[in-house]
Amino acid sequence: MGHDMKNVSVLGLGAMGGAVARAWLAAGYETTVWNRTASRAEPLVAEGAKPAATAAEAVVASGLVVVCLLDDASVGEALADADLAGKDLVNITTGTPGEARSRASWAVARGARYLDGGIMAVPPMIGVPESGAYILYSGSPELFAERRDALAIPAGARYVGEDPGSAALHDVALLSAMTGMFAGMSHAFALTRGTSPKEFAPLLVEWLTAMAGAADGMAAHLETGDYTLGVTSNLAMMVQGNGTLLRTAEEEGVSSELLTPFMALMERRLAGGHGDEGTTGVVDLLLSEA
Repeated sequence: MGHDMKNVSVLGLGAMGGAVARAWLAAGYETTVWNRTASRAEPLVAEGAKPAATAAEAVVASGLVVVCLLDDASVGEALADADLAGKDLVNITTGTPGEARSRASWAVARGARYLDGGIMAVPPMIGVPESGAYILYSGSPELFAERRDALAIPAGARYVGEDPGSAALHDVALLSAMTGMFAGMSHAFALTRGTSPKEFAPLLVEWLTAMAGAADGMAAHLETGDYTLGVTSNLAMMVQGNGTLLRTAEEEGVSSELLTPFMALMERRLAGGHGDEGTTGVVDLLLSEA
């Protein structure tokens, strides 16, 4: 494969796919690009990329084929007629773990090595070394080892296991945590709507940054099975304190609907006799619902 290690084909030139292709192009890679709407390739072609008339043609051009399309179905449609034998297929299309595993089996059956990727960045962060952007990869360990330098060009490359679904699972887990954080931020800004949001924001960032370390405590609880380990504010205290949060929301005319689902789980765990724990036991409740 040595002859094509600085060749890459990128299929899908939306905001993210275009940013990824541009990063490889800027790094001196011979970059072939394809997009269903051909006009989207024009800016990259003007910068030196090679256009492909079809997805199959783009696959032929390079040993490393990167797919960044709308969804898993789009991947199957785009590559339906492509010869994947001997290719290294890296799929950074957003999807579920199950879709990644199915797509990996599909690709291997057609003679390709496969990596699935979860992008932890927004397009402006791609190709910017200090941006903190990274992409989670899972699947063929040999492929990741051989292509790691190339994969690290658009964003940091982090391998999370041979299970092709692992990158998507980690991606969704991180995004789920972010969604919960955004919910809390939204409630906080609603409560303080009568004050200056610009002045409140630094306090919020400082507090959330300080509280982020709680993830390490929860990890220790789950690893050891001891949910009381290092707990300073136990569940009994927090459930009691939740009343103040709810009464304050009512006084301020703010809906508590973003808070009450989690509070209800806390109350159920407390009712089960776990008042000396932290909130880690909520994880068990979530799993019991599955």
